[in-house]
Amino acid sequence: MKDIAPAVSPPAGIGEAKPANQAVLDWVQDVAKLTQPENIFWCDGSERENDYLLGEACRQDVLIKLNDKKVPRSYLHRSNPNDVARVEQFTFICTPTKKEAGPTNNWSDPREMYTKLHEMLKGAMRGRTMFVIPYIMGPPDSPLTKVGFEITDSIYVVLSMRIMTRMGDVAVKGLGDEQTAEWNRGVHSLLDVDPARRFICHFPQDNAIISVGSGYGGNVLLSKKCLALRIGSYLARKQGWMAEHMLILGVESPGGRKHYVAAAFPSACGKTNFAMLIPPKHFKGWKVTTVGDDIAWMQIRDGRLYAVNPENGYFGVVPGTSYKSNPNAMKSIEHDTLYTNVALTDDGDVWWEGKDGAPPAHATDWRGNDWTPDSKKKAAHPNSRFATPMFNNPALDVDVEKGEGVPISAIIFGGRRSDTMPLVFQAFDWKHGIYLGATMASETTAAATGAVGQVRRDPMAMLPFCGYNIGDYFQHWIDIGKRLTNPPLIFHVNWFRKGLDGQFLWPGFGDNMRVLKWIIDRCEQTGGAVKSPIGWLPSPHDLDLAELDVAHKSVVEILGIDHEEWQKELAAHEKFFDSLGGVVPDELVRQREQLAERFKQ
Repeated sequence: MKDIAPAVSPPAGIGEAKPANQAVLDWVQDVAKLTQPENIFWCDGSERENDYLLGEACRQDVLIKLNDKKVPRSYLHRSNPNDVARVEQFTFICTPTKKEAGPTNNWSDPREMYTKLHEMLKGAMRGRTMFVIPYIMGPPDSPLTKVGFEITDSIYVVLSMRIMTRMGDVAVKGLGDEQTAEWNRGVHSLLDVDPARRFICHFPQDNAIISVGSGYGGNVLLSKKCLALRIGSYLARKQGWMAEHMLILGVESPGGRKHYVAAAFPSACGKTNFAMLIPPKHFKGWKVTTVGDDIAWMQIRDGRLYAVNPENGYFGVVPGTSYKSNPNAMKSIEHDTLYTNVALTDDGDVWWEGKDGAPPAHATDWRGNDWTPDSKKKAAHPNSRFATPMFNNPALDVDVEKGEGVPISAIIFGGRRSDTMPLVFQAFDWKHGIYLGATMASETTAAATGAVGQVRRDPMAMLPFCGYNIGDYFQHWIDIGKRLTNPPLIFHVNWFRKGLDGQFLWPGFGDNMRVLKWIIDRCEQTGGAVKSPIGWLPSPHDLDLAELDVAHKSVVEILGIDHEEWQKELAAHEKFFDSLGGVVPDELVRQREQLAERFKQ
């Protein structure tokens, strides 16, 4: 059988960037002894190295080079059809006790899991190259920045990590020679990409991650969900900061007043669109800038929350992305982009459902099969992705690399709900805001394996990413609030509510600026609102709806509260809290009781 990751033989001067830290060298030797690679490639993140690996990836059919006139310096990767999304059922938190992992995580005893994984990794890299990737998460001068080393036998992972992280010498220097310095140990092997031998395992106490049997980004770019959120959230609680599944955007008024907002939406619910929002023409002079589209690390300074984006690139969902829905994303992926599981046109361009213009008369779909507009199957996988450097984004915020972070004025929670949840409302205070986050729900999408369209509770959009007991996570939010003298205001949004005809009531995309402006008005204490049982709601007159082509009755409907639906929602909150087996802090149980009481008044 052909090896899916044959070894590379680099020329002199490539793959030789060995660090001086003895702890790293010892660890790499231990993994090499176990996995038996043909050779070890020490990555430095240089242009020369990248050019060499891109050439090798094309030679091995791991990548297809796209038409340089259509998409300069860009490539297409096709993953195994059995390996196209995050696999929550095979994702484990390995802590000494099950209680530490909590009721929302798959748990395994660390010793047992290490034994099982080491057995799988024995000789797993024979005939392959073992790549060692040094990287940092966070701006180089941030106190929150973390150093990681990922070992992998996948060229795709190396090339993706170069986009998604700050890779190479910056990490080696950041770690230094100190033997006891904190750094994350990540080991990944494709094995034979068999779902029966697929595990993504986190060892929080050891600051270690082992991923086997997958080649899909969310499971194998160990910097991203694995370190930045699962291990990151564990470290954040221990060290007194926050690691959250949140975009960060800046919004500046024509008068030059600027606010930063963090927002938590589950995957494929519009995070990247919102982070790169372009205001409608009516909002001339307003500017929205992107700090990050997926992850926020936040620390307390002077009684406020300050956030950094630990990533260096965007790993976004492609289908539905167009110049109409997200012009800044489209400009970002016009060049120097790594596409995964989109369609390939006959002239070497990429295509996906929802892209501007007519579909091609013929293309090769994400599985490598012929496709035409008459085909019953989709040309691009619903969870197909782009990886592109953040510096491609024309709306990148000027302070994106500011080590101390940007001050957060508002936190927004939101999910995909076709009913119940209004367009936007504001929490009464920090604890009520935590309750909104703890009970938020969304209809599932293709970003994770499983049924699509079911309402699932997803606290703070962290259900798949919290690296420890969810009850302790809620308590950490409460404890952070006690240390804040100027906490962000907290809001809930829902762009996806539908009317009786099954159509979306709100146009979304750029028009979400109208909601964002109300949120900023509330931060500046200039925006009007009506008190309701669920929080502060804008009336239709409080939102700037000028030049919006939406019927007044639709606006009234989308801002409305159906008491019958909310009785079901309250029951679902109670059922969800009960399902967690007594770990929910008393403060949040009281918040639910107070919400129920307000509906009786």
